[in-house]
Amino acid sequence: MTAMAHEPLTQEEVLLEGFLALDTPEGFRAELIEGEIVVTPPPDGDHEDCIELIVNQVYRRSRTDMQFSGNKGLKLQSGSDCPKDHVIPDGTFAPRKLRLYRGADSWMPCDGVAMVLEVTSTKPKADREAKRRCYARGGIPLYLLVDREASSVTLFSDPEKGDYREHCTRPLGKPLVLPEPFAFDLDTSDFL
Repeated sequence: MTAMAHEPLTQEEVLLEGFLALDTPEGFRAELIEGEIVVTPPPDGDHEDCIELIVNQVYRRSRTDMQFSGNKGLKLQSGSDCPKDHVIPDGTFAPRKLRLYRGADSWMPCDGVAMVLEVTSTKPKADREAKRRCYARGGIPLYLLVDREASSVTLFSDPEKGDYREHCTRPLGKPLVLPEPFAFDLDTSDFL
């Protein structure tokens, strides 16, 4: 019996396999962002309150009936020298009629996602920069970032060539226009 020769794994394949095999402590989440494994602790209550305030408004005021997931793993196209990004947004919105989450694997493609949401916490630079680029490369039309350190909310839109071409930043307390398929002014007065 002869042993079969196997192609050696690339560095990217080793990184992805190691990432997918991680066993993080309860409540922690691991993401693969631009070739780096990032592990974050459970969020604080103010972080979760902010997410709930947004979800509540989307459910009550959005023109399109939306589904929400607070822990959905997304596989996103990455740069040419990295394995696919594996990112878990604080929030993922998709039109309910698509039923994206039903039957989806732990890490699903982002096709059909209308908007992702991040609220800054322990690694705000990742939310402001690396995750923004990840979501743009994935073609996610809208990225909503609540930056607690800067006391602002930013909507990134029009993804192209690995980044968003448009953005609108408002201070917390001022409304932010969410375009179709949401089509309402997001009230940020309770985010303070």
